[in-house]
Amino acid sequence: MLDPWIIEEIRRREEEERQHREQPVIHIEPPRYPETQERERRDSNQQPGEQRGVIVIDFSV
Repeated sequence: MLDPWIIEEIRRREEEERQHREQPVIHIEPPRYPETQERERRDSNQQPGEQRGVIVIDFSV
């Protein structure tokens, strides 16, 4: 059996670790700018198969 001071030390360390892990977390959504909202709205209105203006650039020589 462990000495009482060892048991108390183990409890103290476990409590410190639990407090460290249980820190509150705040999730902040990045700001949405008006031009981004307008672009998202236009993109969502496109029909499947429409050209989207994608350009592929090959940098291999």
